[in-house]
Amino acid sequence: MKPWSRRETMLGGAALLAGTALASDRHVAVGASIEVRMDALATVLDPAAEIEQLAEGFTWSEGPTWDRMRSCLYFSDVPENKAYRWSAEAGLSVFLSPSGIDAAQSEGFREPGSNGLWCDDDGTLFICNHGRRSVERLDVDRHSRATVVGRFEGRAFNSPNDLVFAQDGTLYFTDPPYGLEGLGQSPLKAMDENGVYRLRPSGTIERLLSDMTFPNGIALSPDERALYISQSDPEDHYIRRLLLSADAQVAADERWFEAAALSTIGELGLCDGLAVAADGTVFAAGPGGVLVLDPKGVLLGRIVLGEPTGNCAFGEDGRSLFITSGRRLVKVRTKVRGLRWA
Repeated sequence: MKPWSRRETMLGGAALLAGTALASDRHVAVGASIEVRMDALATVLDPAAEIEQLAEGFTWSEGPTWDRMRSCLYFSDVPENKAYRWSAEAGLSVFLSPSGIDAAQSEGFREPGSNGLWCDDDGTLFICNHGRRSVERLDVDRHSRATVVGRFEGRAFNSPNDLVFAQDGTLYFTDPPYGLEGLGQSPLKAMDENGVYRLRPSGTIERLLSDMTFPNGIALSPDERALYISQSDPEDHYIRRLLLSADAQVAADERWFEAAALSTIGELGLCDGLAVAADGTVFAAGPGGVLVLDPKGVLLGRIVLGEPTGNCAFGEDGRSLFITSGRRLVKVRTKVRGLRWA
């Protein structure tokens, strides 16, 4: 299977939705359910919890993040080069268009828009901008942007995909070539590696990993001693875990969760975005929906959505898990709080 079949598979039903108007009416998500694999799932997620659909009609929704200052969610529609805002009061609206670069500047890019987003507690929004090949800082009120990081050792990144900040301001992000036409064969590709990077508050940037084919989602554990990275290669998709020492050096490296077995039973989708709860539970977009994993990597159950799923993030009071599931945005209430609400 071609590496980019990740997106092709995810968009398999998109043609059926072509021309469909975006809708933000709230109702129970059709075809969604919660699958119990271990009894312990009930401690983090009620197996009878309602999965609510908030909006639909997207091509491929991604990168959700909650703005605690403004009580709203931001997320990307990557192929459409748009970012949206959703709130319980106002519903759905376009937030950025283009979310990355203008179409006139996008020659050589298959996806020139935004992907992963991160909103700080002060309301500053950070954007993985494929078209700028950088991580940007956005002033939400003024819509002014500034580059946080755009190069490593003098070379442009591929297309930064997802990001997470540590409490001290250290930025971790992934850099697969999904934004480039031809992916790894793009003439614009300046990096031989599809890396995972760390930018320290001092401005020092380092490449932590260079041996992943399609690094994608990224998240930190509650104590920030573990860094989770998903790989979205259909030939080898899994979640990796780096154990960090007290001085944030890599002390151990392991394949933490293998997802291939789920794909062999016909579930669509690959390992993608991640959200971590305050108790260490990992909610990971993966085959069939969102995987619910305990801190040891045991699969407790799944939020089954019946379609490839890109990412998830906690919001509202910290017990609402927002899920960007390809063509739609859904929400499920959890028994655990998101890490930043601890």
